[in-house]
Amino acid sequence: MSSEFSPKSDFLRVLFERGFVHQCSDFAGLDALATKGDVIAYVGYDCTASSLHIGNLISAMMLHWLQMTGNKPITLMGSGTTRVGDPSGKDETRKLLTIEQIDANKDSIKGVFSKFLSYGAGARDAMMVDNADWLTKLNYIDMLRDVGRHFSINRMLTMDSVKLRLEREQELSFIEFNYMILQSYDFVELARRFGCNLQMGGSDQWGNIVNGVDLGRRMGTHQLYALTTPLLTTASGAKMGKTAAGAVWLNADMFSPYDYWQFWRNTEDADVGRFMRLFTVLPLDEIRRLESLGGAEINEAKKVLATEATALLHGKPAANEAAETARKTFEQGETAATLPTIAVAHTDISAGMGVLAAFVTAGLVGSTGEARRLVQGGGLRVNDDPVSDPRAMIGLSDLRDGVIKLSLGRKKHVLLRPE
Repeated sequence: MSSEFSPKSDFLRVLFERGFVHQCSDFAGLDALATKGDVIAYVGYDCTASSLHIGNLISAMMLHWLQMTGNKPITLMGSGTTRVGDPSGKDETRKLLTIEQIDANKDSIKGVFSKFLSYGAGARDAMMVDNADWLTKLNYIDMLRDVGRHFSINRMLTMDSVKLRLEREQELSFIEFNYMILQSYDFVELARRFGCNLQMGGSDQWGNIVNGVDLGRRMGTHQLYALTTPLLTTASGAKMGKTAAGAVWLNADMFSPYDYWQFWRNTEDADVGRFMRLFTVLPLDEIRRLESLGGAEINEAKKVLATEATALLHGKPAANEAAETARKTFEQGETAATLPTIAVAHTDISAGMGVLAAFVTAGLVGSTGEARRLVQGGGLRVNDDPVSDPRAMIGLSDLRDGVIKLSLGRKKHVLLRPE
């Protein structure tokens, strides 16, 4: 990021002020386009799972601010590139999905973007396209002659997605080696079809994106630009977006609005202001006021962060319900009916279920070994009572109003409901 660059466009000014900018291929050129409202930018989303996760949220917010400042966003569904698999950041080849799995994932993912973008037929409305529309129609020989000849194997071997795999002596398949060519070609196709001139993504995508800029130059498109965001970590250096139960998904059926609210509520003190800038639309003056709070008051700022971030993704009613559930649970000690609920077979409870297995079933821990360690540290509770014996069983006698409340620490709760 250039510390000397002072953007004139609202788009880059907002991104700089909120902490989105890591690298850009040409700040001045992109700023000039954005000043006129002429930026048409895309982010690609492969269909590797049935939901996007919180790591995808930062690029979705970039598209949001792009549209809010008078430019046009494109969400590119990667059902074509998903058939190949992006090797970036991976030590082994991704499992190849069937076409049916990819299409099902795409359909499940698509709905989340309307929370951040306004779609339509207008000049500044967002549009959604799928790279399968052109990638699946390519002729291999023509592809080699028209596109492949512009790529240097020597240069491709220096890209992080390739170099890191080879340095670790992990196999890189030929199909993965082609991924960066296909991503670069996507940029060219979007430029030709829709006038796209900017690709955005995480810092780990920099090599792939600038390859697309270079391919556009070699294949005669208009000037293309690259813009990336910093790697997202917490103040303590941990990779953001992981919990004891796994990834923080954006689809409500995979990660409930209450759990999502709690994820943001558990933000480290030092991250509150930064995450407000990145993941809410709160005015900067209000963010500065909230992040300046000291002592116990910083918890109020965390609640604002949690409610605003949840409202953006799941809507204001769901955010307010999650906040109220948390208030009742923590401040009044109630077992709120809106806590996340997991259905279990009535016969499993009546026969007796191991307490460690119950916490795994509830998704509060990843394994019984992890649960056992937490018991030793006093971190697990059943119906608000600490679990002291890892061999304990839970049964029908533990039901309270038809449910059993399992708690990890003071802030994570799940209800088991026999059915």
